[in-house]
Amino acid sequence: MKKLPTIQLERLILRPFSLEDARVVQELAGDKYIAETTLYIPHPYEDGMAEQWIESHFANFNEDRSLELAIVHKEENYVIGAISIGCNRNFDHGELGYWIGRKYKNHGYCTEAAKGIVQYAFEEMRLNRIFARHLGNNPASGEVMQKLGMKHEGLLRQHVKKWGEYEDLAHYGLLREEYVSENS
Repeated sequence: MKKLPTIQLERLILRPFSLEDARVVQELAGDKYIAETTLYIPHPYEDGMAEQWIESHFANFNEDRSLELAIVHKEENYVIGAISIGCNRNFDHGELGYWIGRKYKNHGYCTEAAKGIVQYAFEEMRLNRIFARHLGNNPASGEVMQKLGMKHEGLLRQHVKKWGEYEDLAHYGLLREEYVSENS
């Protein structure tokens, strides 16, 4: 059995979630704003959902499906969001996903956390490609992807349906060789 990693960054720690984090996950992810700007977070965020999600992380990691970590403020030791890499080992690629609680936005936390997990994904998980997608109504997420060095690979118009409305989906990608060349 593999142990979920903890990644130390400048202002943040990316660490495994514990069941003690469920209340704050429900509070932060339960904000309608978070659900509006992400593809899969439901609203309302019902009681028990956070616990069920957290309990899936260990098996997901050990079965090479995904790595989900809490984004924790290093000095104050509180959870501000979540970040993940969903894996497809057939192709050695992973999908980057993240959310930050609304009150913690615009401090660069998402970019810092994303840089940390992308480094881990390329160096420790040995992935060849990281990709990410964002809803058309969330251009700030695309800015994070660009800061990581990801290339805009296309826009799928009205590709998904969120709350009865069709939404565009922007795709970004980063190859291992691009990452190595930028960071060597």
